[in-house]
Amino acid sequence: MAEYKYVTYETLDDGVIARIMLSREQSRNAQNRGLLVELDDAFLRAESDDTVRVVILGGAGPIFSSGHDLGSKEAIAERPGGPDAHPTFSINGGTRKGAENRMLQEWHYFFENTKRWRNLRKITIAQVNGTVYAAGLMLMWACDLIVAAEDARFADVVGTRLGMCGVEYFAHPWEFGPRKTKELMLTGDALDVDEAHRLGMVSKVFPTDELAERTLEFARRIAALPTMTALLIKESVNQSVDNMGFQNALAACFTIHQLNHSHWAEVHENRMPAALPEDGIASWREAPPIVLATKHEARADA
Repeated sequence: MAEYKYVTYETLDDGVIARIMLSREQSRNAQNRGLLVELDDAFLRAESDDTVRVVILGGAGPIFSSGHDLGSKEAIAERPGGPDAHPTFSINGGTRKGAENRMLQEWHYFFENTKRWRNLRKITIAQVNGTVYAAGLMLMWACDLIVAAEDARFADVVGTRLGMCGVEYFAHPWEFGPRKTKELMLTGDALDVDEAHRLGMVSKVFPTDELAERTLEFARRIAALPTMTALLIKESVNQSVDNMGFQNALAACFTIHQLNHSHWAEVHENRMPAALPEDGIASWREAPPIVLATKHEARADA
């Protein structure tokens, strides 16, 4: 792709650092199909460039990513039959029926692509700000290092607002820990940036207005390391986690995710593959605001 519509790609420091920015600020960088396909192309472009040593992934505007795009005009238009139908909806299972369609499409465009980015042959740094929601966590967790603005918060509300057991790339127990994952998924509460740093999920916390500059400074430090050293450090850690069961757990949880979709599609006359208010889930339009998970309160004040 010579030009991108939903992401930007630039190289810095004579091509040593590549910076990819999600560029749907008006939609809080929600992930429509076009964005995901372009992001994959941009990551692979950086991977193939032998000059690039470090890749930064950020998001334009006040929020890194609000997760999957569940219904913007652009997302609706690119679906099958829409005026801007995206070609990927007619391949990779897009012409199949029922759960097979959804499983194959989500495997290719929400699951396998995220695993591919996680294993990119370059060091990757997520530059995050604002509240990172649901599938926004997937993009962030695919990166080797995460740096965050002081205003960053992290939440997955698919349990409390969609009746789902999590997103497709379910790395939550590995990133949050098992009990914190259960708490955050069952309540929809958010983790603040300081606790995320204490957990080891976030490496650096920078002032919001200095985030881009300080992330680049951090990237330059990483880029100074010999490429073979950096790659084998990444590979040693990734293979250690994989041997602890990470890849198998991801695959198992993706299957559970599909079961969750199929359950809702089966019980709803309109085949909606997620929970509706009549199932006991608050409508996302009327859901209470997301609050921080706090130690001494069942629910913190908004």
